[in-house]
Amino acid sequence: MEIKPTEISISKMFGGYNKRYKHYSPTLGCSMNFHIFFPPSSPSHKFPVLYWLSGLTCTDENFIAKSGAQRAASSEGVALIVPDTSPRGLNVEGESDSWDFGVGAGFYLNATQEKWKNWKMYDYVVKELPTLLHENFPELDTSRASIFGHSMGGHGALTIYLKNLDKYKSVSAFAPIANPVNCPWGLKAFTNYLGENKADWEEYDATCLVSKYNDVSATILIDQGEDDKFFKDQLLPQKFEEACKKVNVPLLLRLQPGYDHSYFFIATFIDDHIRHHAQALNL
Repeated sequence: MEIKPTEISISKMFGGYNKRYKHYSPTLGCSMNFHIFFPPSSPSHKFPVLYWLSGLTCTDENFIAKSGAQRAASSEGVALIVPDTSPRGLNVEGESDSWDFGVGAGFYLNATQEKWKNWKMYDYVVKELPTLLHENFPELDTSRASIFGHSMGGHGALTIYLKNLDKYKSVSAFAPIANPVNCPWGLKAFTNYLGENKADWEEYDATCLVSKYNDVSATILIDQGEDDKFFKDQLLPQKFEEACKKVNVPLLLRLQPGYDHSYFFIATFIDDHIRHHAQALNL
């Protein structure tokens, strides 16, 4: 059980390197992969880190292969950290029965139901991974961190940021599940992972959390495609917008005409997001 990360692949891109690592996660009780994009190195300079949280069905590979984020990350001197979306290989009964729950669908929470006790992606992203990076990669400055994500990962980024305003400089999201207690994906995931108590669900809902954790200084950036088939019934960004307005949290919600839920949409606007975070990280 190798807790120290082992490099399993490397590819050069925009002067920097995509590197994939494998390690044993004590938090999740299984072996996990993650990617880091390292910008072109400079001897005296440590890179701030920008965590990307992926959506349903994704692994640590989708964003690295499809987003094109490395171009802006390379020029801005920001390292990209891309974890997986759930534990894998635990063979829990029913873990792969549906695409929106279980494997590839960790929802970035700490499950409280016994059957899903290994599904602790919140602790993995917030606690284990930053410590692992700090201990093994001296070229990274993990004290300067920001976070963003897509869909389920946008939900993860918003909730993790709001609950840890001291740990992250900024947040953004593409088509986030912004009010999961009121949508079918959230209902299914929260019932199974967290049980029937709705108060427990609200601890992982950005729209509920923003009223409580509202000492937000950096503007929250959200891009949402208007032709996204999940926009109206699953994502509900307007609910989050209403909640932000009530407590004067700065939010830039951009509705993008004609764009869907895919990586074509993400790749179109990714540079804006990288620059949004680079500005906060380099202040």
